[in-house]
Amino acid sequence: MIEVEKANYPIGWMCGLLNVPRSSFYQWRGRAVTATAARRAELAVQVQEVFAEFRQVYGCRRIARELNARGTVCSVGLVADVMRELGLKAVQPRAYRVTTVHGDTDAYPADLIERDFTCEVPGTKLVGDITYLRTGEGWLYLATVIDLATRMVVGWQMADHMRTSLVIEALEMAHLHGHVTPGAIVHHDYAEVLVMPRNPCLGLRANGFVLDSSA
Repeated sequence: MIEVEKANYPIGWMCGLLNVPRSSFYQWRGRAVTATAARRAELAVQVQEVFAEFRQVYGCRRIARELNARGTVCSVGLVADVMRELGLKAVQPRAYRVTTVHGDTDAYPADLIERDFTCEVPGTKLVGDITYLRTGEGWLYLATVIDLATRMVVGWQMADHMRTSLVIEALEMAHLHGHVTPGAIVHHDYAEVLVMPRNPCLGLRANGFVLDSSA
């Protein structure tokens, strides 16, 4: 009662009214704070474990729900405070967006490689792909170009988007460094990005590429 009403009445006056020594009250309060701190420290360990288990994508609400499901009673606000003290911040992936817009069916490139990924002459068969990389500031997209003869990465580009320019710049790097022979075939899983009506692949043909698709 004294602890609850301490903001409204003097502690000394309440202790005298209830015939409780002030030293006993402060001794009790010290033990209570220590117990609370111990529970908070234990909760911090559990919060860190759940945060790491779910690869740093769970925020305070999902972590609180997970801990309560495991038998640890805690509020969202308490978990939020603990995460703030620990410096934990959930990495939130960007909302899904349509990144590929198909052009006319007739313009879609044919599968020139025909699943034959062997090659003996460098610069004649290239393959490309885009990898998603999660960072603390959002998603990055890495476009790479690999020579099937040498298995070397001969071109790459990184950006915070997956527009046509990302793939084009990776291919241009391969071309500028002399890793492409005239008429080289480029097999790319994202070939449709390069043949949209507003971004025709004229630049690829001018640089000696013949675009190929796995579709």
